[in-house]
Amino acid sequence: MKSRLIVSGMLILAVGLAGCAPRPGPRFDILITGGTVIDGSGAPRIRADVGIVADTIAAVGIFTGAVAVRTIDAAGLIVVPGVIDIHGHSDYSLLVDGTAQSKVRQGVTTEILGEALSAGPISGSGRNFKRVEAPLWGAGISWNTLGEYFEVLREKGISINIGSFVGSMSVRRYVIGDTNRKATAGEIDSMAALVEAAMGQGALGVSSALLGSPLTTGELIAMARVASRHGGIYSTHIRDEGALIFPSLDEAFRIAREADIPVDVIHLKVAERALWGRMDSVLARFESARAEGIRATANMYPYIAGQNDLAALIPPEGQDGGRAKMLERLGDPVWRERFKSALYAGGRPDWYNHYTSSAGWESMLVVSVKTEQNAELVGLRMNEVIGLRGGEPTDVLFDLLLEEGGSVPTVYFLMSEDDVRTALVHPLVSFCSDGVAVRPDGPLGKGKPHPRWYGSFPRILGHYARDEAVLSLESAVHKMTWQNAEKLGIENRGLIRPGMAADLMLFDPAAVVDRATFSDPHQYPDGIEYVMVNGTVVIDNGSHTGALPGRIIHGPATMGRQKSSSPIRIEEAGR
Repeated sequence: MKSRLIVSGMLILAVGLAGCAPRPGPRFDILITGGTVIDGSGAPRIRADVGIVADTIAAVGIFTGAVAVRTIDAAGLIVVPGVIDIHGHSDYSLLVDGTAQSKVRQGVTTEILGEALSAGPISGSGRNFKRVEAPLWGAGISWNTLGEYFEVLREKGISINIGSFVGSMSVRRYVIGDTNRKATAGEIDSMAALVEAAMGQGALGVSSALLGSPLTTGELIAMARVASRHGGIYSTHIRDEGALIFPSLDEAFRIAREADIPVDVIHLKVAERALWGRMDSVLARFESARAEGIRATANMYPYIAGQNDLAALIPPEGQDGGRAKMLERLGDPVWRERFKSALYAGGRPDWYNHYTSSAGWESMLVVSVKTEQNAELVGLRMNEVIGLRGGEPTDVLFDLLLEEGGSVPTVYFLMSEDDVRTALVHPLVSFCSDGVAVRPDGPLGKGKPHPRWYGSFPRILGHYARDEAVLSLESAVHKMTWQNAEKLGIENRGLIRPGMAADLMLFDPAAVVDRATFSDPHQYPDGIEYVMVNGTVVIDNGSHTGALPGRIIHGPATMGRQKSSSPIRIEEAGR
């Protein structure tokens, strides 16, 4: 009897304990524990865990008893949203290698493409208007519209998310070809129709690159009005970043005003030695535009050098009709003399002169060539190339362009460090890379590209935020995540909040550093330990997993839709 009572008592106690047992903890696919969270909003960092279910951030807090398929110990690491690179050029390199190595290893989870020459629309006669790097990599074209390009990427598979603007120059060339003449009213209507179609296929807005461009303000306003109707933005590399930077900004603000559209100025800089120290005045123009009600912002990369091409040293009249016509003129002594006179005369309203703005040949660094005979020139300054070859400097320039088919990618040292630092901290300026997703080996490892292709965002986090204390980590993260998402109208990325897409980067704040240099650019950064794209780990303890979870980021006209509306057929030039 006594033993029976003891057993009964034990059963009662067990039942009682069971009733008081703690509830099971939350269940996640991935649980990031022990890290310091900087959520992208600009708010101070907090100690928090992050739980992920499928492709979404499910919870942020301190979790006891949580169960996860995989747990990542983030002790000593900073957990931030994935970087949204608002201005990149991986349109064609992703076709060669969808793993986007140099981008995702920087923490980039979303890249925005399509500056001026977007991947679509591309006409039969316009297939040669892709960026100059594409032939170097052997990237082919098998589509015509921006929507079809998105389908190619989706089928191939990519490690990062991709969005794109529709390029105003792609649109113009589709309609009237590669000519410097003004478009007629009917042709402008056709351009507007192409923008309408591209917005329906998922474009985020319309973009321009106006250094030496024949695009008129009126043509741009017409295209921007279409993008505005669909909630898009106008992204512009302004017409001049040197002596005429202020009227060039005025043009950008006029387009925004008349089209009623937000404007984001691409890689803002003061690229004229005579104007160094004037970044405060440039930023004051943005503030004045905002006071007028214009939604004006800018982005920038953290370097004192930009990248263009030696062909940029040829004035617009020399490039009218396309590259083949330019090459013909380069072989003509009369045209050569005209080009030489223009180069030494300085800038003018229709042409930003890289030679006078950069103060000479020593400010130009050759980064890649196509011919074997000129391979020794890669990594040399143009003054060294001129010294090696001998002769009048412009003849060396013209001959080199002829040998290389009219294109020699070149880094130009144009900016001052003080101006870069001034822009870095301004609240209207966010961050970009202006780079390409490449890797040190294979076809994408050719040449010596700008180090921003590998190091832009780690450079900001390590050099400018940690080492130089130019800005806080919270501000740096905000400017490369949520601030860019807000500009683009992307509502579900750029913040660490429940319900947001699980695009995340985990880095060591003491170790994060950019390794790429101008002399040795093909180097990945250090200190970025984990990167997740749509809830899938792509960088795992510093190594690429090979995963391809990237998606297409559609613009506001097609948000949530996978298929475009019925295409608008426009007769292309030359048909």
